[in-house]
Amino acid sequence: MTKDPTKIYQLLGMAARARKIATGEDLVVQAVRSGEAHLVILSGDASKNTMKKLTNKCNTYNVEKHVFGSREELGHAIGKEARVVLALTDKGFAKKLSELLNDYNRGWANDENEST
Repeated sequence: MTKDPTKIYQLLGMAARARKIATGEDLVVQAVRSGEAHLVILSGDASKNTMKKLTNKCNTYNVEKHVFGSREELGHAIGKEARVVLALTDKGFAKKLSELLNDYNRGWANDENEST
């Protein structure tokens, strides 16, 4: 269990260099609809409207979704300006990132449970 997001950002960077990421709300929605998206990552500071729209799309098309990082951190990880939403279009990258994100989020959830 790790609370260090470095590996997640590094893997996002590798996926971006391999051109296996769609960024931006319209392209991500298109990737989800077409079945190309295997994992969607939303920034924690996404608007309520964007969060709702992408959550509904991911639920409808059965695509895993995670809320992680800020728009600046996600953008920096893939070598771009601020990005609110990313979709991974490669199964291998999506699977590994899903494992890392689940592990990362589980760590935070355990801390919250222990403090109450």
